[in-house]
Amino acid sequence: MTTSTLIFGHRGYPHKFMENSLDGFIYAIDHGVEGLEFDVHLTKDNMPVIMHDERIDRTTDGKGRIQDYSLEELRQFHLKDGQKIPTLRDLLTAANQQPVYLNLEFKTNKIHYPHIEAIVLDMVRQYDLAYPVIYSSFNLDSLKIAYQLDPNQQYCLLADHPILNAKALIQKEHLSGLHLNHYQALGNVKERIWTVDDPRKQVKLLAEHVAGIITDNFEEAERVKNSERSQALETGA
Repeated sequence: MTTSTLIFGHRGYPHKFMENSLDGFIYAIDHGVEGLEFDVHLTKDNMPVIMHDERIDRTTDGKGRIQDYSLEELRQFHLKDGQKIPTLRDLLTAANQQPVYLNLEFKTNKIHYPHIEAIVLDMVRQYDLAYPVIYSSFNLDSLKIAYQLDPNQQYCLLADHPILNAKALIQKEHLSGLHLNHYQALGNVKERIWTVDDPRKQVKLLAEHVAGIITDNFEEAERVKNSERSQALETGA
């Protein structure tokens, strides 16, 4: 059976909506997405906002670094489809009490915003989420800081290269899993794989019972997952 694998919308639902947009997140939640992956930065006035890049140039009608704008200044710009740049609070409000897993990436591998971990953890605590948030980062230091602040959360290291001695690393750094762009066959280690849009690769990962598949097209991935589940039921697997 493949029901253990959760499908995560990568930056929301970029197959149909602007990446990391509130409309994309809300559509995904309303249409039963199992999980949402998204990226968090801090503004000049320490407000968590959702965007992939450190700069707003690629996805908005503005230019410059997120950290150089206050939230009020940043909200004067718009995503390329006209939406406002979403805040973390916007998404938490939409996800409140909804049956959706949130995978929040501390986007600190290029700019380590001071106190981002404490600010984000404190904000998340204000909401009644159905499931514990999964925190991830390419920056191990961010995960270490977050763990010191709250050791009861799930922290996962992001990597685009093979992780050597993965089980020892997980134990040493108090990680709950790895978010990889490849599959490593690590036994009982939780692996969530990004960004997988090829149905053939999704089928292989479902057969490996990975913890999660992160994809730009969650609806298509859900169809693949449901098809594999139906076949497994028919064959008695």
